[in-house]
Amino acid sequence: MTHRPTLKMRSWLFAPGDSEKKMGKAIASDADIALLDLEDSVVPERKAEARAMVAEAIAACDNRARVWVRINPLSGGLTEADLDAIMAAGPGGVFLPKAEGGEDVATLDAMLTAREKSAGIAPGSTRVAALVTETAAAMFTTGTYAGAPRLVAMSWGAEDLSSELGARVQRGENGEYLPIFELARSLCLLGAVKAGVAPIETVQPEFRDLEALEKRARAVRAQGFRGMLAIHPAQVAPINAAFTPSADEIAHARAVVQAFADNPGAGTVALDGNMLDRPHLALAERLLAEAEGG
Repeated sequence: MTHRPTLKMRSWLFAPGDSEKKMGKAIASDADIALLDLEDSVVPERKAEARAMVAEAIAACDNRARVWVRINPLSGGLTEADLDAIMAAGPGGVFLPKAEGGEDVATLDAMLTAREKSAGIAPGSTRVAALVTETAAAMFTTGTYAGAPRLVAMSWGAEDLSSELGARVQRGENGEYLPIFELARSLCLLGAVKAGVAPIETVQPEFRDLEALEKRARAVRAQGFRGMLAIHPAQVAPINAAFTPSADEIAHARAVVQAFADNPGAGTVALDGNMLDRPHLALAERLLAEAEGG
């Protein structure tokens, strides 16, 4: 198995692949992952130009591990041309849109392996994330990603699903997603946990409302999400803050771990007037791993 360094995945900042300026801002930002886009933000007439621009931007980076590319979906006939253009530059990862199950990731793995070999890149070193709820068919396959090669994260999206459904409204008057889109979010979370990869929350289009963004980011982190997609550099700081364990959280987690260490073999321990069992220990250990960038 190829060794890959730990990569933080709190914030994923999109930038259109045909905008040198916006790609530069994304790469220079504090986003954990700069996500250069060849799909929705690039019109068909500019795909070829965007591929060349993305490859050049990656090649100029000092830390390519955090520079990823959202390619075009397997169903669109553009994927191989995308990979042919960018893989020699050595992106840290590839973001697969409109994925419809683990088999799609396996198909992408074969494409990547061939191009890694041609480019002299370590086999298996290019990570993969997948958008897993963008079609109606995809909603039924979110539980099939366990064991998918290279996969490190799964995210969901409301825009393409809304288009396919013919849904003109995604959110209610209170700003919360309507049930079908909440289902997509939940299926992504459950599928990612089953697959043992990071669940990543979708974008918030209202990029100027940073208070609402951080509130939502904290809410989904509490549900189990590990990071969030962003569409504007201003969104990076609130997302990073929301998905970074606080000093109080870390201190409590350490206390939980210590309490179980002091009582080896115990199924439950008392801490600060509360009775804790093994699931609390698992949560504490996970939080400490997140704090260390795991």
